[in-house]
Amino acid sequence: MPDIAQFLHKLSVYAIPVILAITFHEAAHGWVAYKKGDATAKMLGRVTLNPFPHIDPFGTILLPAMMLLLGTGMVFGWAKPVPVNFRLLRDQKRDPIYVAAAGSSRTSPLPPSRDSSSASSSPSTRPCCSRR
Repeated sequence: MPDIAQFLHKLSVYAIPVILAITFHEAAHGWVAYKKGDATAKMLGRVTLNPFPHIDPFGTILLPAMMLLLGTGMVFGWAKPVPVNFRLLRDQKRDPIYVAAAGSSRTSPLPPSRDSSSASSSPSTRPCCSRR
């Protein structure tokens, strides 16, 4: 069983990024649904970057903490799902795809960045905002 200092260190290293990720993930679902015509999540206060409305007590706090304490080698959990009424979306064939994809697009890993030595060695590299 790990000591308390090691547990608190693991919790601080994992908890902040996970809480940020679930917050952005769930808020993105609600925001896209709102932009596509469904105000359900907005009316319930779920289109917010405040993490508290998105935290599920068991799936976000208790289960991951138990898995860390027991040393299972992996941690998983979940957040409260954002309520979406697909019947209120403007295009009922296309818009649910956008709502579903919005969450994963906010939590997908960023592409690897190029280091500065490879960027400066290429003569064809232009600044991102320059015009021809």
